[in-house]
Amino acid sequence: MSTHQSALEEIGRLVDSGSDADELLRQVVLVLQQSYSWVGISFVEEGALVLGPSQGEQTTEPLQIPISYEDNVVAELGVLSDELDAGDLAFLAEVARLISPYCLVGWDTGGEAWSP
Repeated sequence: MSTHQSALEEIGRLVDSGSDADELLRQVVLVLQQSYSWVGISFVEEGALVLGPSQGEQTTEPLQIPISYEDNVVAELGVLSDELDAGDLAFLAEVARLISPYCLVGWDTGGEAWSP
């Protein structure tokens, strides 16, 4: 079984588990960080992107995959990797689709830096 297929199955189990949005997105970031050196989810808040859960070291600008809900971009999934191919892009687009309903509410950290 491919790494992408295994990760999709794990993310599917998380979605099916009924976890709350915060916990589910944290867990998704951890699953993805097994394949990418940095993973983060940024939420659209007042027209700007605000970084929510992330894992790893962000050394360069990440590839951003839009997360849309009902044709509106509500967040972005960012990843860093030495090499990304068409398989990665299709995989990440599917992850974005699966988690889109959980990205509808921005993360209110009360001005505090995000900590997992």
